[in-house]
Amino acid sequence: MEKSKLSTIIFAVLIAGGIALAGYFIGQTMYNAKVAINTATVKGLAERVVESDRADWMILYAVDSTEKEDIPTLYAQAEKNQKTIIDLLLKNGIKDEEITVGTIDYDHAVYRDENQKIVDEQYRLRGDIKVSTQNIHLIASLRQKVNKLLTEGINISSTNPTYRFTKLNDIKPEMLEIATKNARIAANEFAKNAGTSVGRIYSAQQGNFSIQDFGQDYGDTQEIKKVVRVITTITFYLKD
Repeated sequence: MEKSKLSTIIFAVLIAGGIALAGYFIGQTMYNAKVAINTATVKGLAERVVESDRADWMILYAVDSTEKEDIPTLYAQAEKNQKTIIDLLLKNGIKDEEITVGTIDYDHAVYRDENQKIVDEQYRLRGDIKVSTQNIHLIASLRQKVNKLLTEGINISSTNPTYRFTKLNDIKPEMLEIATKNARIAANEFAKNAGTSVGRIYSAQQGNFSIQDFGQDYGDTQEIKKVVRVITTITFYLKD
């Protein structure tokens, strides 16, 4: 009975020792594997100068009077001015589907003196016309022609056009490829100095694409030319 009990104890000790030894080797193997991984993390930049493919431009016009009874006449004049502007746009290359005509809105302003007595009133009708076109180079010359309507007695103004690049998805793959190549060039230079060589990619992280006006530190709507940038962060294996 005692001999059987002793055998059981010895067997349990051997099993425990075996598990502990196996755990040591597994842990040592994982440690050695982790230590053996040599990597280099670098960034790759890709830039491209592109041209905007859409322009948005707002034209504003207004008519006003100090007499309330002139409102019907004002409305007729506002519609006439609206037609004059649209005809000018169509005549100079803007397509009908590129024009959005806003409503003609009514404003009434009252001016009072220090005693709150009404000294003047103004009745105004104002409207807007929005142009959205892919013919971006047409806008600059059109702005000058529209502004000349001032000489015809039309109270008109316009906002600065905004230029946008909307085809980012078309150039993303190629730019990411270039950024990755540039990252590998940087990794090769690092490896050369370290006396190793670059292997395959361990991990990669794509940065955000940015679109900025060409030659500007900030802003992305005022210039026709844009600079598109992306920076990728890539970790490469290093080989001895």
